[in-house]
Order: sequence, then C-alpha cells, then structure tokens
Amino acid sequence: MKKKLLSIALGVAMVASMLAGCGNSAGTSAPAESAAPAPAESKEEAPAASADAAETIADTAEASAEITGKIYLVSKGFQHQFWQAVLQGANEAAEKYGVEIDFQGPDTESDIAQQVQMLNNAFNNNPPAIGLAALDTEACLDTIKEIQKAGIPIIGFDSGVPGAPEGAIAANAATDNYAAGELAADETYKLIKDKVASATGTVRIGVMNQEANSESIVQRGSGFVDKMKTLLEADGKTVSVEGHDKWANKVDGADVIIDVAVPASVSADLSSVDAQNLLNKPDTICIYGSNQFSGEGLINGDANIGKLGKDIIGVAFDSGVLIKTAVRDGKLAGAVTQDPLQIGYKTVELCVKAIKGEPVSDVDTGCQWYTAENMDDPKIAPNLYD
Repeated sequence: MKKKLLSIALGVAMVASMLAGCGNSAGTSAPAESAAPAPAESKEEAPAASADAAETIADTAEASAEITGKIYLVSKGFQHQFWQAVLQGANEAAEKYGVEIDFQGPDTESDIAQQVQMLNNAFNNNPPAIGLAALDTEACLDTIKEIQKAGIPIIGFDSGVPGAPEGAIAANAATDNYAAGELAADETYKLIKDKVASATGTVRIGVMNQEANSESIVQRGSGFVDKMKTLLEADGKTVSVEGHDKWANKVDGADVIIDVAVPASVSADLSSVDAQNLLNKPDTICIYGSNQFSGEGLINGDANIGKLGKDIIGVAFDSGVLIKTAVRDGKLAGAVTQDPLQIGYKTVELCVKAIKGEPVSDVDTGCQWYTAENMDDPKIAPNLYD
C-alpha cells in the first residue's frame, strides 16, 4: 500500500515538472498565476472599443442630419451644353454625398433680372447652402447680403461672384479663366508666329467675347489679350488693342491690331455678324472665340465665307458638337476646354463641407488645349461635352 502511495506521489510530481517545462519552452518564465489575468483585461477593453464605434456612428448621423433641405445652385443659364455638363457633375456629387440639389438658370445669359428672381426664390426656401454663378453681382447684391446675414454659405462657381461683400462667398469652384485665356494665347501664337514675323504690313487678331460683364468671359478675353500682347512685344512688335473700351489701348501705326468684338446683346445672330466683320477685314490672320457662344458664333459666321482653316486661323474655348466637329475637320485649329463636370461636382462638394462647418477654399477645376490630334486622348475626351 505504501508502495502504491509512493508511486502515485512520484507520478504527480513528474506531471507537475513536465507542465512547468512546457511553460518555459513557450518563452515565458512567469508562473501560471501571472498569465491568468490576460483574459479579464481583454474583456475590460471591449466596452471602450464599442463606445468609440458608437461615437463614430453618432457623429456620422449628426453630420447627415445637418444637411436638411435642398442645396440650390443658380447658374448663368441652361442654353449652353456646358451648363448641362455642370449639372451632370453636380448630380454625381449629390448622389455621392446623399444630398438633394435644385439646379436653376435663366433662359439666356442676358436675363439678369430672371437670375436675381431665382436667387431670391432660393433664399426664401431657407436652403443649407447656395451655389451661385452670378451674371451681374451688383444686381444680386441685396439678396447676397441677406443670405450672408442669415448665415447661409454661398459657393461661387464658374464665373463666381466677383465683387461680393467680404466674407459672403465661402469659396469658388471655377476654372482660372485668366490662366485659360493665357493658355489659348500661348497655343495660338505658336500657330501665327511665322505669319506675324513675315508680314509686310499690319496684321489683325480678332477676339470675340460674348459680353463685357461676366467675370469669366472678361478674364478669358483679358488673359488672351494680355498674353498675346506680351508675346508679340517680346518679338519686337508694336501692338494696338482696339474694338471695345474695356480692353482698348490704341497705338497708331502698330504692327499688330488686337480687335475685340462684343455684341450689343447675347444674341447668336449678333455674334455671327461680329465674326463676319472680322473675317472680312483683309488684314485678319486669326480669330479667337472666348467661350462656347462666341466659338459657335465664329463657326456660323464663316458658314458662307469659308475662310476658317484656310486664310484665317480659328481658335475657340469650351466644347459642344459644333466646336468639336470644327476642330476635328480643321476649320478650327484648336480650343481650350474647361472641366464642367468638375465644376458641378466641386460646387456641391464645397457646399456639403461648408454646411458641416469644415474649412473650404477656392478650387481651380482646370483646363486643357485640344486639337484634332489629341481630342480623343483619355485625359481630354471626358471634358469634351456634347
């Protein structure tokens, strides 16, 4: 009996010794009692993690709850395909951010009073934010002040809201139109440089502007005129800017005349007449249309004259079927395109951020030069709306 008890005792001792050895081989010298609290510690951490997740969900719900009501976007018009592309981009952003938008624009870009009424209606609906591409900031000024007083953020887009009261515009989503005009001048000068250099008399460069009020149109014209003048003067040419008081800097006996044409009203017929007048001047070597309206006016004005792509180099801005076809067929040497989808998308995105109280700043939505050779490039083609 004593031998049996001794055998049992020795067996227990051996098992204990083996267990101790296994613990040491796992890389820890701590006794079993020291390792035991670990499961309890992990149980204590779980509620903290759940609390963080709950807080994140609550923050997301709170952010979503902040955006109630429609975000109103008041554009400069609906008549150009450009604005339909802006609307497409705005809808894409609205879907992504889960917000509703109301996109409006006057019948034509000369209907200032109609746009002011649309802005008033937007304000009266107490929206969480408003996007505005002002036709005439002065005409919108009273409503802009009321919107600012109500604490509703305004995001400018396309031409923005130049001259608005300080702090009224939270940010702008727009092409740097002056830089875009400069790009058009840079590319155009490459095409006409030899002709200017070899000219024995005065040569004329036409600039067609839709109007002289909208900041975006003015800047595209100014960027082109200023850059072209700089390039010409760098090559020793004297330059006279004529045709419209906004840009006029007349120089008698100049080597090059930059002739700026602005129709009396935003009318396709009047724009075509401006084009015909420039096309029929015997010293014209090039004409630039500073937006879709003017580019189409240039093409239509040449319909019965047939000088574009032959005697006279044509350059445009924006896109649309008529301009794209003219570029592809060689009537126009090229054009500058904005990114209208990004203009619409970034406008809504900035509105959402402003509503949530996040910091916002101006966004340059970019531009590109396209020709028949590169217009199908994957980096350019998506910006060439129909």
